[in-house]
Amino acid sequence: MRAVIQRVKEAKVTVEGQVTGKIDKGFLVLLGVEEEDTGNDLTYMVEKISKLRIFEDDQEKMNLSLLDIKGEMLVVSQFTLLGDCRKGRRPNFMNAAKPDKAKELYEQFVKEIKAYGINVETGVFGVHMEVDLCNDGPVTILIDSKKNF
Repeated sequence: MRAVIQRVKEAKVTVEGQVTGKIDKGFLVLLGVEEEDTGNDLTYMVEKISKLRIFEDDQEKMNLSLLDIKGEMLVVSQFTLLGDCRKGRRPNFMNAAKPDKAKELYEQFVKEIKAYGINVETGVFGVHMEVDLCNDGPVTILIDSKKNF
């Protein structure tokens, strides 16, 4: 699994003119699922992202997690995170999971994050979405469950 986490003041996702998810302070998580991902990848991402300490404490150090600040999370599926651009000019998406598997792991990710008591909003899996955000910092973190970077 691969994720782009953006610390936001607010974020929303819109589908066909309708807002499907909207949050205030928290994380916008763009989540991509690989064909080879398993429950271990899911567990790693849920643990890592829910406890990622990128909010500032009283000394202005990134020392607080989403749980600490009682922040919210907007999770948007994004298979393009698995695009391989090393050859040619058009990304290769061969490593991205097939829709059924990707949707299952995406929905499980959301369910497990909610189990921490975090308010989670989502986009709509597999459709064209518009994402608006106010990146706070800006702070943007990349996480790969295979630890490729």
